Amino acid sequence: MQHAEIEIRESVRQTLSDYTAATDSFDLAALASCFAPDGVLEFTGGDGPLTGPAAIEAGLGAALSGSPEPDRPRPTYVRHHVSSVRFISVKPGRAQVSSYFAVYTDIGSDHWGRYRDVLVPHEGRWLFAHRRITVDSFSASSLMA
Repeated sequence: MQHAEIEIRESVRQTLSDYTAATDSFDLAALASCFAPDGVLEFTGGDGPLTGPAAIEAGLGAALSGSPEPDRPRPTYVRHHVSSVRFISVKPGRAQVSSYFAVYTDIGSDHWGRYRDVLVPHEGRWLFAHRRITVDSFSASSLMA
């Protein structure tokens, strides 16, 4: 493995970590900053892809501001655990990565699934050109379903 590829892999890992930390702290601006200017976010249950950091921040903000179901409280904390990060392809202008996630809230294991990502270099960072989030399942008592 060449030094340049190691630098790409570490930068991609940093973006994965930055995204996770932003999600867990409900910092939508920091989350959106992990996307390239024309980056796309798709997720299970979404109304369609969100394109660009401003649309991603606004779309997720609208989703979070909605009223929860009457018998379902909002989580007081969220912790994402990302694992099995697999680099499918690493090239100077594009990295393709897959990983799994498990989300814990006040109830314990809340939901889990997969990330499928394409990242590109932009202004010294590697940012999401496309992130597809697939939720495989929710706990019966999920606070986020």
